[in-house]
Amino acid sequence: MVKFIKETVDYLKDKGFDNPEVGIILGTGLGQLIDAVEILKEVSYNHIPNFPTATVEFHKGKLIYGNLGNKKVVVMQGRFHVYEGYSLQDVTYPVRIMEQLGISTLLVSNAAGAINLNFKKGELMLIDDHINLQGSSPLAVRGIEQMGDRFVDMSAPYDLEINAKFKQIAQEHKITLHEGVYASVVGPQLETRAEYRMLKLIGSDAVGMSTVPEIIVANHLKLKVAAVSVLTDECDPDNLKPVDIAEIIAMAGKAEPNMVVLFKELIKSL
Repeated sequence: MVKFIKETVDYLKDKGFDNPEVGIILGTGLGQLIDAVEILKEVSYNHIPNFPTATVEFHKGKLIYGNLGNKKVVVMQGRFHVYEGYSLQDVTYPVRIMEQLGISTLLVSNAAGAINLNFKKGELMLIDDHINLQGSSPLAVRGIEQMGDRFVDMSAPYDLEINAKFKQIAQEHKITLHEGVYASVVGPQLETRAEYRMLKLIGSDAVGMSTVPEIIVANHLKLKVAAVSVLTDECDPDNLKPVDIAEIIAMAGKAEPNMVVLFKELIKSL
């Protein structure tokens, strides 16, 4: 992997990806932040050596470099998932690339279902902690000690200082920002009523199919990291209705402007 990382980083540096400070991963249906970026360079994933290719139709599949606020940023417009058939090492490969390009902070977004029924669709949740239900770890690979400590402390995987800034920005802009625990499952099927009940019992406030692998690797690389979920549906097992994926994507788009405000104002404050 070390050789592959070097090849990828060298390619992107040659393309002009020069010392970004902040990395951003945009989740399902969350692309409006790109409109706020002064784009200097962009490369399709399928042109980047050793990079996975996004296969989900609503993930764009571009790596973008530019200015946001007063910072150089590198943005993943579309991410990778285990449910696409990728390994956890593939899913998290871009995080290692962004770290080698120079980022010290990683901001992550996702679309998630609200397990906590006090949270409503269209609102945002700041991730305070997570539960990994994906069945493995991106660090469970031979030779991982060449890239950092094998046994990574996860007592506070989300940066407390950044989370405090997010909450302050939300208050100033009158944005509803819940705080809670995100459970990451494999998917791509959505959960049964019994699974929603189980997720609530173990302490989940929201559920999705991403984010946790990237957070684990970000901690492995000692990056400051924070994540925000856009809540796209309400997972009430006693009143469960068939899910319309198009409706979930539409809800993500409707709620996204508040997330854009949070990310833009946070990056200015870093």
